[in-house]
Amino acid sequence: MERPIKTMAEFKAEGISPEILFWVGCAGSFDDRAKKITKSFASLLQKANIEFAILGQEEGCTGDPAKRAGNEFLFQMQALMNIEVLDSYKIKKIVTACPHCFNTLKNEYPQLGGTYEVLHHTQFLLSLLKEGKIKVNGGIFRGKKITFHDPCYLGRANDEYEAPRELLAQLEANLLEMKRCKQNGLCCGAGGSQMFKEAEPGNKDIYIERTDEALQLNPDIIATGCPFCNTMLTDGIQSKNKSSQIYVKDLAELLNENL
Repeated sequence: MERPIKTMAEFKAEGISPEILFWVGCAGSFDDRAKKITKSFASLLQKANIEFAILGQEEGCTGDPAKRAGNEFLFQMQALMNIEVLDSYKIKKIVTACPHCFNTLKNEYPQLGGTYEVLHHTQFLLSLLKEGKIKVNGGIFRGKKITFHDPCYLGRANDEYEAPRELLAQLEANLLEMKRCKQNGLCCGAGGSQMFKEAEPGNKDIYIERTDEALQLNPDIIATGCPFCNTMLTDGIQSKNKSSQIYVKDLAELLNENL
């Protein structure tokens, strides 16, 4: 049975500090689909015997959606509140499963005085595999046709393309690349706060365009590393009535299932 997940406040009360803070993010906390990603990543951390904590109700939105929508004042207000909380716990290392949170915490908080070591969960999971803290047993995804959709804020914004692909290589999956991938990847359509508004008039939604590109490869699984991308591509697969044939899964879910 998996252990209960402790908050930073609980660790502080015991007078100890965890190895990492798991920044859950709004999607990972409140979206039913993204909660499964959160649970999978937490499960992997426990299997690796990593001492980690969450902020719980002390965690606020990083401010990414506000900033992308143009409300710099709201962003700074949200960021400064989070920095105050993080610094009160003397946080040094943060891992998150959301590239939007990853990018904001890593690249934009330092300008407001909040400097931390920030990792995307694919980077951290790869380090755990390389250190032997988690081991891939067998390979239920061996030979499965999997295509990976690069999240904008992991790839182009932070130049991280290899960690997700190395994880898929560890699973011995048959990685198929879409025509637009890595530096030339296509956005799922949710970035820049587009997730929270209706699309502008046009001939085709971006998430449909991206789903079509994935379907050209006839994959078994579309792998993601972002809860927003996961939502958009899941909607795309549902719109094509392919939900029972093609699965959209976060890399943490694939790794956890394989263990």
